[in-house]
Amino acid sequence: MKRNPLVPYYLIMALGLVLVFFLGIKGLGDAKEIAKEKEGGGKEEVAAEFEPEEYANKACISCHGENLEGGSAPTLHGTGLSKEEVADILANGRGAMPPGLVPAENIEEMAEWVANLK
Repeated sequence: MKRNPLVPYYLIMALGLVLVFFLGIKGLGDAKEIAKEKEGGGKEEVAAEFEPEEYANKACISCHGENLEGGSAPTLHGTGLSKEEVADILANGRGAMPPGLVPAENIEEMAEWVANLK
């Protein structure tokens, strides 16, 4: 008895068409969910509270050293700068310090923390 060599290809084609059909249906449902999230009706995000010390340990130690006592950039302990001066540096940069490393809404909090480092 001879077997038709095209049967496996027909089965694969049928499976592919069924798969495309069902994935298309699933995609339509996902598209509606994504649109709902864009409108703000999806899951609500809880904003994490900004912790200056945690942020400094992530973003500042690469230049200012592990204990913020100086590395390729100057020490942050006992700078003698006021909170306003530190906020200006964080917002606008100075020397090798680029602007915008700290999110704008957290500059005041970070500046106060840096100004009070001893």
